[in-house]
Amino acid sequence: MKLGIVGLPNVGKSTLFNSLTKAGAESANYPFCTIDPNVGVVTVPDERLPLLGEFYHSKKVTPAVIEFVDIAGLVKGASKGEGLGNQFLANIREVDAIVHVVRCFEDDNVIHVDGSIDPLRDIETINLELIFADLEVVDRRLSKVGKTARMDKEAGKEAAFLQKVKDHLENGNMAITLEIENEDEAGFMAMYNLLTAKPVIYAANVSEEDLADDGAGNPHVQAVKNFAASHGSEVFVICAQIEQEIAELDDEEKKMFLEDLGLSEGGLSKLVRASYRLLGLMSFLTAGEDETRAWTIKIGTKAPQAAGKIHTDFERGFIKAEVVNYRDLLDCGSYAGAREKGLVRMEGKDYVVQDGDVILFRFNV
Repeated sequence: MKLGIVGLPNVGKSTLFNSLTKAGAESANYPFCTIDPNVGVVTVPDERLPLLGEFYHSKKVTPAVIEFVDIAGLVKGASKGEGLGNQFLANIREVDAIVHVVRCFEDDNVIHVDGSIDPLRDIETINLELIFADLEVVDRRLSKVGKTARMDKEAGKEAAFLQKVKDHLENGNMAITLEIENEDEAGFMAMYNLLTAKPVIYAANVSEEDLADDGAGNPHVQAVKNFAASHGSEVFVICAQIEQEIAELDDEEKKMFLEDLGLSEGGLSKLVRASYRLLGLMSFLTAGEDETRAWTIKIGTKAPQAAGKIHTDFERGFIKAEVVNYRDLLDCGSYAGAREKGLVRMEGKDYVVQDGDVILFRFNV
């Protein structure tokens, strides 16, 4: 999974990136301090993995990973080259979802490019820049396809769809809200890789005081939550400054620090859950003496396709899957014990994999 982090300058974007990835992207109290997109790979927190690793005495425990791309602060006119321009927009065309950091804290010492705190205005500024960037893509494609649209039926179909997308964007709408009517349109949309077609997670960046109640008393946070709810997006509340502080601690110290703040989890866990919900993802597990590992798949994936995540040969030569729920396995104390109780099942090609399944694939190629 690859997530792109966007936002206006000085909203806490690079601070959040630093804390999530410990990659040390420069952060400072002025716009454009992130000159190149910073990329960091983060392991997905999963309490099941160490338990299974211990159960099997695994030599290696491998969690799922998320790749974060931190983009320089966008400003009004970025799509036309303002600030550091639209070179950065290209860096997020390949991501699965966008994490939009929105400033919901007051601090006279940290300047705001527009002079005041207004998260909905900030969201609109970023969204408009993404829309303008997408319109450029659509116009270029329309110009190319339009030349053959009269003689070529397929090109004619695409040109009509492109005009539909263009009208939608010009009305100030994100591409993700466009009604897709058939498989052809879905195929075209996937091909364009539009920024506004990507799902969005809003990171409401608050002060430490607003963190314990998840921003319930912060009107800026409530405004962002209402906006996200009406646009099918996810929201998580975070204090980037606190996240940066706990990023330097070991696991035990981190747990104590969070407990002192009245929190049960850190920002990364919140973001992972929001991302998985938004993208319809889950994890199945493989476990043994050599390695215990988490594999991320779409909810609804069938056993052969899940096997293909490990290796294409597993999918091609799929015979069956031995499946047991990780909790049942741990409770029984051994694989043999789980099998005796009938908790290990043999599943075929139509089995839909469930979150927390521990699977051994049988295949033959």
